[in-house]
Amino acid sequence: MDDIESLRWYAVYVRSRYEKKVHQLLLEQKVVSFLPLLETWRQWSDRKKKISEPLFRGYLFVNLDIHKENIKVLDTDGVVKFVGIGRKPSVISEKDIDWLKKLVREPDAVNRTVSSLPAGQKVRVLAGPFKDFEGVVVKQARETRLVVFFESIMQGVEVSIFPDLLVPIGAAQPLYVDIPNQEGSAVEKHFLRL
Repeated sequence: MDDIESLRWYAVYVRSRYEKKVHQLLLEQKVVSFLPLLETWRQWSDRKKKISEPLFRGYLFVNLDIHKENIKVLDTDGVVKFVGIGRKPSVISEKDIDWLKKLVREPDAVNRTVSSLPAGQKVRVLAGPFKDFEGVVVKQARETRLVVFFESIMQGVEVSIFPDLLVPIGAAQPLYVDIPNQEGSAVEKHFLRL
């Protein structure tokens, strides 16, 4: 029972373009490793191919007892260090790992990763594949995007999302406003996010 309770998720920083190799080496050592990959199409001059790329370049996640298995991880070829403050590795919450797993199951919604949290209204997702995600909503032209930021690794993911699925954090219920259609008349009520 104590062994299970001492298992925590940690982020590991690895050499550039070594994410998949380190992930495989850790699995061979029986270390629980999670590498969030997104499948995307890559265009070359002569062909188009579907490839898997890391969601966050240079990072992967391990679930282990840090006091017993840290040396095994650090001795793995390509591993640079555990991500943390000073010499203390930061624990990654189960919620963040679950969110990452949901993100990679919806690759078409993911736009890009970001390295800083943008200014904007903090919101929660009400429904859909990203239900209960929290983040900051940003608007670019006509698109609404949600930035889910993972403070433990100081990286975020920007996803496309329908504004109707968002509610401001701290609000008891969504605020409604009239939004005009293209002809300029109000056609229905929508949630207000910004």
